[in-house]
Amino acid sequence: MILFGILAASGAGAAAGVAGYVAGGYTGSGVTTVDKFAFSDDSRTTLVTGLSSARHGLAGMSNSGIAGYAAGGTDGSATDTVDKFAFPSDSRTTLGTGLSSARPSLAGMSNSGVAGYAAGGLSNGTTVDKFAFPSDSRTTLGTGLSSARGALAGMSNSGVAGYAAGGSNFSTVDKFAFPSDSRTTLGTGLSGGNYSPSGFSNSGVAGYVAGGYDGGVISRVDKFAFPSDSRTTLGAGLSSARRDSAGMSNSGVAGYAAGGDDGSNFSTVDKFAFPSDSRTTLGTGLSSARDYSAGFQNEAL
Repeated sequence: MILFGILAASGAGAAAGVAGYVAGGYTGSGVTTVDKFAFSDDSRTTLVTGLSSARHGLAGMSNSGIAGYAAGGTDGSATDTVDKFAFPSDSRTTLGTGLSSARPSLAGMSNSGVAGYAAGGLSNGTTVDKFAFPSDSRTTLGTGLSSARGALAGMSNSGVAGYAAGGSNFSTVDKFAFPSDSRTTLGTGLSGGNYSPSGFSNSGVAGYVAGGYDGGVISRVDKFAFPSDSRTTLGAGLSSARRDSAGMSNSGVAGYAAGGDDGSNFSTVDKFAFPSDSRTTLGTGLSSARDYSAGFQNEAL
């Protein structure tokens, strides 16, 4: 379970984006809640129109300046539903064509302006579905993940590649080159096997895999520098050890890890400033303590 962050367009020195979103989640049952954090001041509002159904364990994808997507998940039964939130109105529609199979605990990756990807998940763990922007037509990649796994993290270097990291206690990081979608597997994976981490990205600069579970909940944050994909681990990890948080990204400015659990749910939102990777915790967290949410963002001004 868990889901993750996705990316948009620019790189180092990018202007601040518009907003990040944390969609759905679990508070004892699934919720329809979508919280929105304005990147200008990190203030939080909650969308009047949430998800089309209460669910958790879903993935987020982003087409910055156009729309964000919340894909799959479960609330007792797995679903193939993909909800689309148009920017800047945040009005919601549901795609006529959902995922190729109903599944929770998948990861999202984005090549903003081109396509979004929903990777892995429970029951159909190697599948990678691709949604072409702006038509939202779906195809399924001939080459999926290198191994079947769920509860993994997504991160993106928009225009270059998307990454599917960890899951099912693997340290594996698969890389999908844009636009060919050819897959390689990084020689250096995560710093340990990981289940239920979250991902966020500073497109053009680095991707991050935060928290998770490796026999116990962890606070560590692994950083993969673009384009070399070399890995370091941040000195300051999450403010508390947890898994099942949601990642969102404001490339050139900051990445966020929202919510999660360590047996009890969190409303905490940690913010990592780019490029220093210094961590602060927002004074205003999620509108409710929850885990298994999806993150997406609008990075276009």
